[in-house]
Amino acid sequence: MKRPKLKKASKRLSCSKRYKIQRKVREHHRKLRKEAKKKGVSKRVKKDLGVPSSAPFKEEVLREAEQRKLQIEEEKERQRQANKEERAKKRKKEEAASNETGPQAKKTRKDALARKQAAVNRSSKQFLCAELNKVIDASDVIVEVLDARDPQGSRCPQLEEAVLQREGNKKILLLLNKIDLVPKENLEKWIGFLQKEFPVVAFKASTLIQDKTLQAKKSRIVASNDILDKSRGVACFGSSCLSDLLMSFASKTQSEAKLKVGIVGFPNVGKSSLINSMKGILACNAGVKRGITKSMQEVHISKNVKLIDSPGIVASPTNPPASMALRSLQVEEGQDSVLEAAQTLLKQCDKTQVMLQYNVPDYRNSLEFLTMLAKKRGYLQKGGVPDTQQAATTFLSDWTGAKLSYHCKVPGTHILPAYLMDSVVAEMQNGWNLKRLKAGNEETLNGVKFPNPASSISFVSKGPTSGLLSVSEEQPDAANTGEEQNKEAEQTPVDSNDAEEKTEKTSQNKKLMVQFESSALEVNLTATSADDAYDFNVHFK
Repeated sequence: MKRPKLKKASKRLSCSKRYKIQRKVREHHRKLRKEAKKKGVSKRVKKDLGVPSSAPFKEEVLREAEQRKLQIEEEKERQRQANKEERAKKRKKEEAASNETGPQAKKTRKDALARKQAAVNRSSKQFLCAELNKVIDASDVIVEVLDARDPQGSRCPQLEEAVLQREGNKKILLLLNKIDLVPKENLEKWIGFLQKEFPVVAFKASTLIQDKTLQAKKSRIVASNDILDKSRGVACFGSSCLSDLLMSFASKTQSEAKLKVGIVGFPNVGKSSLINSMKGILACNAGVKRGITKSMQEVHISKNVKLIDSPGIVASPTNPPASMALRSLQVEEGQDSVLEAAQTLLKQCDKTQVMLQYNVPDYRNSLEFLTMLAKKRGYLQKGGVPDTQQAATTFLSDWTGAKLSYHCKVPGTHILPAYLMDSVVAEMQNGWNLKRLKAGNEETLNGVKFPNPASSISFVSKGPTSGLLSVSEEQPDAANTGEEQNKEAEQTPVDSNDAEEKTEKTSQNKKLMVQFESSALEVNLTATSADDAYDFNVHFK
């Protein structure tokens, strides 16, 4: 009997019932043994007693048994060799068939080579740039998604200039995502600043949208005490304003074709989450990790409007380290370590605000901050050593994901970029229902719960981030690096011997380090940088 407030029923039985079950089992086993005895079936395998000592001709019998055993082994070896030869012959026939110089064989080989050349790596910069250009060419309206915490750093001037130069009178719309992570006053200033160039939409995407099949499974069983989830991750603001704006613009175009809206932007700004929030289901894969979207994907949200998801813009390596670290671009490409990226971000922040946000005491450098953060979060290695690598990874994920609240100050004066003119700005504003856009933004700002300005970290932005729209911009640098590598490889053999001697010296120094000599320790302490070094004589007495 299942008692209330218990997950499983009790397995306890009364003694009479347990004894009855045991008696029935014994009777059943006895019956099976009787039937097996009648049939002459026994489980025991009779042991081979061998040849008894009293048997006549015992040695001859043993000799015959040994010879029979050897014959069986020889037969198995012959069979094994025959199978091996047969497999070798079959392999030769296949190789001969593949090496035939007939026209059909040549055609198949050419097709295979063409297939290999056409299959470009989906993670390569060439493929990502080509997909982004496809989205720009196929779209009538380009929605550039910006991170509201750093709007100017999320903009790509090369992308905006390329859209303005394309044919077809394409429109650009700026969308500020993650508005729930910045103070309200700062957001209003940024909207007023960016509206001087393009129309701006305030948006907060939902990050907890589930798959349609999962929703259907959950909807079959509805608990009596089911609570509606109104958490910050589920809530979405600004979708009705954006959909009304796009539908009104589509009705003004007076064309039977659907309005194609391309969603573009740097990685981790929320492009796929925006499309999922507009659709209401999980239409595109989204996550904190960069590069989940590899190719363009079309999603229909209404009869007149179609959204096109795109891969993230490829950032140029000439950008400042802070801009690259803020989006963990160099870390994922292997050009920079997690510790260096965390150190770069810490230099751009207010120290007291970081201490209050992460609840850590005063620190002198980034290494000390990461050590204290690792101890506080419990990131410890073997022997209780703080794992600064994991602490730096967590620190970076907080900044790149939709978790940490930080904001950038709005510039005092507004200067139009070189690719924008007053006539172009007026043309970009034309065709949109700006009154409805302003009312929708005010409604969105009234519904969102903004963080307190005191709890938001002030960050120094490095300005717009330059991106790559074609591979030709990278090729000269790669060629130069290849020439430099060739020149270094063509050096005299004396240099290689010197390099070998240097490596031997360094290995000898490493061996000396194990002997705990005072001189080796002094050399290491002076070799480290003053920024991230502990003074053990002063701080650890």
